[in-house]
Amino acid sequence: MAYEHIIFETQEGVATVTLNRPDKLNAWTRQMEREVRDAMEQSEQDDAVRVIILTGAGRGFCAGADMDLLSGIEDGSEKREPGASYGTRAYNVAVPADYQTQYSYFPSLSKPVIAAINGPAAGLGMVVSLYCDMRFASQDAVFMTAFAKRGLIAEHGISWMLPRLIGHSAALDLLLSSRKVTAEEALQLGLVNQVHDADALLPAVKAYAKDLANNVSPRSMAVMKRQVYTAQFQSLNDAVAVGNEEMLKSFASEDFKEGVAHFIEKRAPNFTGR
Repeated sequence: MAYEHIIFETQEGVATVTLNRPDKLNAWTRQMEREVRDAMEQSEQDDAVRVIILTGAGRGFCAGADMDLLSGIEDGSEKREPGASYGTRAYNVAVPADYQTQYSYFPSLSKPVIAAINGPAAGLGMVVSLYCDMRFASQDAVFMTAFAKRGLIAEHGISWMLPRLIGHSAALDLLLSSRKVTAEEALQLGLVNQVHDADALLPAVKAYAKDLANNVSPRSMAVMKRQVYTAQFQSLNDAVAVGNEEMLKSFASEDFKEGVAHFIEKRAPNFTGR
């Protein structure tokens, strides 16, 4: 796919997907949606890629749905298909259906997805950031659900994901008021993992991603990510049983042997993901 609304790069085990409509604060379009999905699927299939970064060009992360898209919905020219799934990957019976819809598919990827939120993340832009596994923010980042101020509701599963990240009451505050949340407040709420000066954000995210890519077993990351997301639908007993089973499989893996060997030999690891 030739990309028009994103930039896609891979380097040193890290794929970087940059939303690239800086003059529109990277407002989301159907074209951008298709391109992001394609880049994510390419990253998933590339064994050389171990971590994915999602960020925005210019001074914004994503200001939400493009107004032309919203206008199209209003006049009926933009058709909506609730629950529709997009992309080229076939339905995966091993992954909960919840993680295979239009925007909720990031958790179904085996590789960590880190959002580098460099500016405003509003509406759909905030939804997309929530489906990333971690969020690192610039001091310039601002978060806003926006839906209530557009006469809309909590869309695309934000009503499920946001309370799990920041709690029931705080989620309702952000959803009902549509107020702006600064990076520092987002950190206090647990909405983001780290906050950095604007110029230091992307270097910090890339350094973190490269550390994961170079020093951590990709097999372990994939299994643990799957455990955390599927545990949302499990009992504690189920999670313990799955963990015990997966630990036995880990003992038989090449990455476990390498994990022990590089520790004993005091050298850098050479994990294969097998």
